Amino acid sequence: MSLNKPEKMPSLDANVVKIAVEMESENPQLKEFNQKIPLTNIIQDLCSGWDLSDPEQYALKFSEKTNQNYVTEKNRNEIKNGSVLRLAFSPSKIAYDILQTLHSEGSEDKNERTSALQKLAECSIDITFALEFINKQGLALIISLIERGKCQGAMLANALASFVELMDHGIVSWDILETPFINMVASYVNNQTSRPQEAKVVQSSLSILESIVLNSSAKYGQVEKEVGFPNLVLRLENQNPIIQQNALSLINALFLKADPAKRKIIASTLCTKQVRNVILQNIIQTSSGEVGSEMAHQLYVMQTLCFGLLEERMNTKMDPQDQDAHEKIKELRKIAFELDTISGGDANRRQLSPFTKDYKKLGFKYDINPALDFTETPPGMLALDCMVYFARNHVDAYTKVVLENSCRADEHECPFGRSSVELVRLLAIY
Repeated sequence: MSLNKPEKMPSLDANVVKIAVEMESENPQLKEFNQKIPLTNIIQDLCSGWDLSDPEQYALKFSEKTNQNYVTEKNRNEIKNGSVLRLAFSPSKIAYDILQTLHSEGSEDKNERTSALQKLAECSIDITFALEFINKQGLALIISLIERGKCQGAMLANALASFVELMDHGIVSWDILETPFINMVASYVNNQTSRPQEAKVVQSSLSILESIVLNSSAKYGQVEKEVGFPNLVLRLENQNPIIQQNALSLINALFLKADPAKRKIIASTLCTKQVRNVILQNIIQTSSGEVGSEMAHQLYVMQTLCFGLLEERMNTKMDPQDQDAHEKIKELRKIAFELDTISGGDANRRQLSPFTKDYKKLGFKYDINPALDFTETPPGMLALDCMVYFARNHVDAYTKVVLENSCRADEHECPFGRSSVELVRLLAIY
C-alpha cells in the first residue's frame, strides 16, 4: 500500500513582504514589496496602477504616527509585513515648488508664500527632504529672507521654524551665519511684545541662538552682545512653557560657553533673589504644579553649572597663611558672641576672654586652632564659605543655633562647626 507524499510547501522569500500603498483620492493597492528590487521600479509600477505619469515626481513615505519620513534605500529595511505606505510627491518636486513660490515676492503672493513656508516647516523634519532643499540653495534663501526682514507674522514664524528644522539635521555648519542674521534673530528675543502670534517667533529665535552658542566656533560673543540677560529673565516670566524652556536653555548655553570670569557673573545673577523668585514662581510653583521633563533637565543643568563653580573651593584646603580665612573664622566668633553686647565695658571684657572657649562653643573639632577643621577635602574651604554666608545673612538664626547647642550636653547636641562641615561634605560628595 503506497502512501501519498505530502505536498511540499513553497519556500517563503525573506526579501518579500506584503504591504498596502495608499494615495490621496485613490483606492489603495496591495502589493508584494521585494527588498531586492530598486525603489524606482516599485514606484513606477505603483504609478502605472494609478495611471500616473512622471513617476520620477513621486516617492514612497511611511504612514505611521511616529514615522512619516520618505522611504529610501537606506531605511527600506524598516518595511515589514502589513506595513502601510503612502505614495506622495517626491522631495525634489516639493522643494522645487516651495522655492518657486518663495522666489515670487509680489504682495498678492503673500498668502501663498506663508503656506509654502508652513509646508517647508513640516517637510524639513525629514532629512531626505532637508538634503534636497539645501542642495537646491533653499537654506540660503531662508537665511536671506530672515536676515533682510522680508517676513512678518505667520510667515516669519514658519521661516524661523523651517530654519530650525533644516539646521537640526547637522548638514550645514552653524558657522555660515553672519552678524546681520544673528542680530535680526536676537531682536525678536529682545522685543518684549505680547502679541500671541509672536510666541512661535520667540520660541524659534531662542532655539536658534542657543544652537549658535553651542555649535558655532566663534559666534558666542555676538549672541552675548546682542541678547540682554535681563530680557532672557523676562522671558522666564512668560506663561508659555516652551518660551520659558528655550529661554533657560539659552541661559545655560551662555553660561556653559562663558569664560571663568563671566561664569561667575552669570552665576551671581542667577543666584540673586529676584531671579530665584522668577524661577520659583513662574516655573516651579505654577498653577498646574508640574514641571516638564525637559524643563526639569534645564533646571538641573543650571544647578550643575552653578555648583560647578564651587568645586575649586570644595577641593581647597585651608592655607595656614591665609589671613582672609582666619579673619572669617574670627568673624564667626564675633557675630555669635559680640554683636549683642550693649556696653563698651562688656565688649572689652569679652574681647579679653580666651577665644578657645568661644571656638569650643561654636562647635569646632579643633577648638584651639579651628583652621584645622577645614583641611579635609571635600568640603575644604567651601564649608567655611557657607558658614560665613549663613552667619552674615541670617544673623538671628545663626546666633540661636550656636547659643542653643553650645549649652547642651545631651544626645541631641548639634555643634554648629562640626555639623556644618559634615553637612557641606555630604552635599559635596552627593
